[in-house]
Amino acid sequence: CSAIDACGSNNGGCSSKAECRRTTPGNRACVCSAGYTGDGIVCLEINPCLVNNGGCDRNAECTQTGPNQAVCNCLKGYSGDGKTCTYISLCSQNNGGCSEFAICNDTELTDRTCTCKPNYIGDGFKCRGNIFQELLRNSNTSKFYFHLEALSIRDISGPGPFTLFVPHTDILKSDPRVKDWIAKGVMAQVLRYHMVACASLLYKDLTAITNITSLQGDFIHISYSQNSLVLNSKAEIVLSDTVGTNGVIHVINQILVP
Repeated sequence: CSAIDACGSNNGGCSSKAECRRTTPGNRACVCSAGYTGDGIVCLEINPCLVNNGGCDRNAECTQTGPNQAVCNCLKGYSGDGKTCTYISLCSQNNGGCSEFAICNDTELTDRTCTCKPNYIGDGFKCRGNIFQELLRNSNTSKFYFHLEALSIRDISGPGPFTLFVPHTDILKSDPRVKDWIAKGVMAQVLRYHMVACASLLYKDLTAITNITSLQGDFIHISYSQNSLVLNSKAEIVLSDTVGTNGVIHVINQILVP
């Protein structure tokens, strides 16, 4: 007589994911393979992600890759190996995309807020200071700023409100009269003729006005025709409504002469 091998046929009736082990003659035990669980007749894959997130960080995603095998990947907005994930501060790089004159604050998940600093206005992504500061920050108006600085004219750094009509930088650089005005000591009067106090007048406001008084004391005549605003019948507003905390800047294509 010979012992019957219970595992000799069809894996002894065990699951294909189990090992059939001979015990006593004619008997066997079915043991699920590594990575599987069950009674040996039925063996199911063990999903480690179902228990304690598979050992991944709570800010990571556990993904099953095989029987009792998984990988951990940090969620968006976090960095690490998946076992440990650290929040990435959006504000830590380039001020979170906010203006250099704004405060960046991290919020929940993967977002942040941008708020202009005190004495600045804007949406946080673009913040403006007073119009004296804004003159320097814009290449179209920076030459006007340097002329003001050279003559220590700080009228428009006050609380305002003011309206400025600023000749484009290229005009101030190329007009030969500028050197003559500086030599004769009248440049300050010319510059102040481009300033209006006690009002922050946007382009739409100017369309309803015919005359305004400059800081120099003389009137500036305003006419509106063919969808253009023209000052003193010659200087056209080519860029408008740069709003600061204490007024507004308009760029013109000619120098106004009192």
